[in-house]
Amino acid sequence: MEFQDKVLKCIDCGADFVFTAGEQLFFHDKQFKNEPKRCKTCKTKRVAVLGAAPAQGYNKVETRTVCSQCGKETTVPFKPTQGRPVFCRECFQQRRQAASA
Repeated sequence: MEFQDKVLKCIDCGADFVFTAGEQLFFHDKQFKNEPKRCKTCKTKRVAVLGAAPAQGYNKVETRTVCSQCGKETTVPFKPTQGRPVFCRECFQQRRQAASA
């Protein structure tokens, strides 16, 4: 499935913001049904007002793995899911650029 950047309108401030192809891929992978409604600035303000703790405080998982495309050893900031390809930073960027072209 190919994704292309979309321009959306923030429901709080009315400003246009870009819902990137990479973000769309993330939403698709997580099976999120709705597109974002707020720009990053308004989302940050809303989180602060609602008192939710920002994501800074959680511990990141660093996992050593091998890139599914080039075979280079790399680390990724998540625990890979069995049966899904994992890419090094360079291969991931190449794929992201190809998807948005």
